[in-house]
Amino acid sequence: MKDNRITSMAENGPPPTAAATLYSGKVMHQRLNPFDHRFTYSVFSLLVDVDQLAALGRMSCLLSVNRPGPLSFWERDHGENEGETLRQFADRLLARAGLKQPAARILLLAYPRMFGYVFNPISTYFAYDASGSLIAIIYAVRNTFGERHNYVAPVLPEETSAAGIRQSRAKMLHVSPFMEMDLRYLFRILPPGKTVRLRIHETSGNTALLAATFQGDATTVNTAALAKILLRFPLMTMKVIAGIHWQAVKLWCKGARFHRSPPPPATASFGDAIVGASEPVVNVEARN
Repeated sequence: MKDNRITSMAENGPPPTAAATLYSGKVMHQRLNPFDHRFTYSVFSLLVDVDQLAALGRMSCLLSVNRPGPLSFWERDHGENEGETLRQFADRLLARAGLKQPAARILLLAYPRMFGYVFNPISTYFAYDASGSLIAIIYAVRNTFGERHNYVAPVLPEETSAAGIRQSRAKMLHVSPFMEMDLRYLFRILPPGKTVRLRIHETSGNTALLAATFQGDATTVNTAALAKILLRFPLMTMKVIAGIHWQAVKLWCKGARFHRSPPPPATASFGDAIVGASEPVVNVEARN
């Protein structure tokens, strides 16, 4: 991918100012222990400014907001409480996490609905202050059982480097029936700019069990770009959920151990950061 040249936040530049930006690229999942299992899919995500939803709805006749369309973005797909806007939802979580005042901008990276359907295994909120500094990230995770959990993570000074953001949280939500619960997530993020890069390692102590990445390049949202997306990925959101179940069958055939689903946790957690959490060496980017 062309973003391989970008190795730092300075090179990547500031977040887009538009109401929405397309990020096209690849998702990669690699099971590392007790056996190797890897797959890669071409996908796209939409980065949405939650304060510019009216402008988002005017960007193209192919993209609608809170109403049906070939591509559509619905606040109810991401919020929790009836009548609560995405800005109110994010502000509420960030305030509980200790932010003294609302973020100046909040950008949400997620899949839109395609022909009325979407499933987002993870949606990521990026909160910025008035100077443009990234001050918090919300990792909104869902499982196929209809449960959700929001890992609310203020960005500490020690978590920021020239290469990006490094955060760690204890696993709270049962996602895969083939992964136990007593694990940690290591988040390695290059925030949105010319590209966006999310890398998540699921670990047990110093042992990496799973690596998951999304890497995508920015494209302006317009009718021509969205038409190209629809032609290239006509059933992408359906493929996401179908792919999850197909890969589960493959893991079961390889002998992956099944873990029963525990009771769902609270819908959000606000702490448990381990600054400088050690990371197993796993070379996955070179294979994307």
